[in-house]
Amino acid sequence: MEQNLDSVMRELYQLILQRKAELPQGSYTAYLFQKGQDKILKKVGEEAAEVIIASKNNAPNEIIYESADLLYHLLVLWASHGVEPRAVAEELFSRRK
Repeated sequence: MEQNLDSVMRELYQLILQRKAELPQGSYTAYLFQKGQDKILKKVGEEAAEVIIASKNNAPNEIIYESADLLYHLLVLWASHGVEPRAVAEELFSRRK
């Protein structure tokens, strides 16, 4: 079954919001919210750097893996600020020329 990035991102964002609300024990997402913005920002920065390194290494599989990590942590960051993926999509759409 082929996955659509939009639907995966929406589904994952909803799960992240659920983890934020419930803070279940043992959840990495809940851990990030409990540690707060500094931890979330650190992870976004680390994952961005790992995408850069994967690209410099010309390693497509690593780029895919690290990009998924970066997107996940961006979704956590957005959720921490109440930013909906739809708003980011609308911003990107508005930049089309």
